[in-house]
Amino acid sequence: MDIEQAVELARGAVIVTLMLSVPVLAVATLAGLLISIAQAVTQIQDQTLSFVPKIILMIVTALVLLPWSISILVEYTENLYLEIPGLL
Repeated sequence: MDIEQAVELARGAVIVTLMLSVPVLAVATLAGLLISIAQAVTQIQDQTLSFVPKIILMIVTALVLLPWSISILVEYTENLYLEIPGLL
């Protein structure tokens, strides 16, 4: 295995990681923004008010996207296994 192949494998792993994490992080960011705006408007400064809804929304998002996430991981793993003979 040469440097280009190692870099390509690392790049593919990073891309798959980003593809799987960005939707959940985007939902958490949007929820945090909306909750912060609501807290500023109502002047409620309870710390648990920001964490509990974000955690619930992140879990729901992860569960909704689970079939898609699994298909992405399976496709990446299959491609990785198919490339093994060329790496040796």
